[in-house]
Amino acid sequence: MSSEVSVSRPHCDSRAVALGFPDRDLPVEPEPPQPSSGSATAGYRSAKCDPAAWFSNYHGILDQAGADCREAQSFQRVSKRLYQDTEAAALKAQAEVTCLLGERLQDIHGWKSELQRHVERLQADTGALLALKTRLERALDATETPYAIATDNLNCRARRLGPDLVRDSVEEELLKEVDLIRSVQALLKRTTAQVVAQIRMNREAKQTLEFDWSDKYQAYNFDDQCGKYNNMSPDTQHHPSSAIMQDHVSNPASWTKFTQDNLSKALQEEHATSSLRMLVEQLLLDTTEDLRVQCSGVDRAFSQRCVELIEAKTQLEMKLAEVLGQIGAQERNIVALQQAIHNKEAPMRVAQSRLYLRSLRPNMELCRDAPQLSLEGEVRQIDATLASLHQQLSEARGSLSHLEESRMALEKDINCKAHSLFTERDKCMTHRKRYPTVSTLSGY
Repeated sequence: MSSEVSVSRPHCDSRAVALGFPDRDLPVEPEPPQPSSGSATAGYRSAKCDPAAWFSNYHGILDQAGADCREAQSFQRVSKRLYQDTEAAALKAQAEVTCLLGERLQDIHGWKSELQRHVERLQADTGALLALKTRLERALDATETPYAIATDNLNCRARRLGPDLVRDSVEEELLKEVDLIRSVQALLKRTTAQVVAQIRMNREAKQTLEFDWSDKYQAYNFDDQCGKYNNMSPDTQHHPSSAIMQDHVSNPASWTKFTQDNLSKALQEEHATSSLRMLVEQLLLDTTEDLRVQCSGVDRAFSQRCVELIEAKTQLEMKLAEVLGQIGAQERNIVALQQAIHNKEAPMRVAQSRLYLRSLRPNMELCRDAPQLSLEGEVRQIDATLASLHQQLSEARGSLSHLEESRMALEKDINCKAHSLFTERDKCMTHRKRYPTVSTLSGY
């Protein structure tokens, strides 16, 4: 068996050299032990460090540990200052963000209140416009009654009898009334269309404000929840991607301008609604007044026409009574003339008989004596009287015929006036009592 044993290399801390300790502190390289024979001293003859190396080794460890402690203390002081500074900075940043969130909440609340106020105003304006739309529709429906009355009056008056079928002031006023009603109906329809369009624009503006208000309501709740978060909040989590800038985000200027534009549009619609409401109110007032004024004009024309008809009928009746009296008197006159003519027959017979008998006188007795001349004169006088009486009788009969014609014309005209008066007073004017009132024409 060989007596050679492997010699182990002594252990030295290389950190001493790395830390820059002087070379004199390095252990002296021992001489390799001489091989010895014999197994009894084999463990005691192994290579070992000398005491100087041993002291140098643990002193190096001590120095290295001291340096490490000093470095650790330095790092601890730096770390303490760092985490204190970062803690203070984090708390300050968190406080600033909390303060900014509070200010943002105030801004959102202010704009949200303004949006709510305009939403309520638009809702009230829309309700008022809906009420005006109902009034316009009722007013339009109410114009159908006066239109039916006016057209019925025209149709009734078209059935007047011959001489009374005249284009008088009543017909002119009725035609004006029909034209006015048609104009009012067209105007009410156009105005109703304007009101409907304004209601639609108000609802669109209100919907825009409500969307904006809803977004701000959600944003307010989110920011309010954010403001309540603190370092002790249990419901906070890590969201690394939340700090990445999102696309299509607004800035404070565009955010404010967006709401201002919405409010400006709403304010514009509110002003348009206010103007339209005033226009509709004035329109209903004017149309109602125009219709009632025209109705009064037609009624006055009817009243005047009835007065004229009554007066004409009265005059005709008085004249008919006079004509009837003259007819009776003329008939009696004709009878008297006939009797007078008849009464002249006897004197004529007597005179002619006398002349005939005297014409039978013989010879020289046939003389134109005074009786003969007187008889001839009497006959001529009776002939002239009969001729005059016959002429008078013929004229009396002609006068009676004219009186009869006048009587028939008067009676026909009286019937015509009575028919016209019935049409004007009992049909037309009675029908016009159904004319709508001012409140009905105003849409109430």
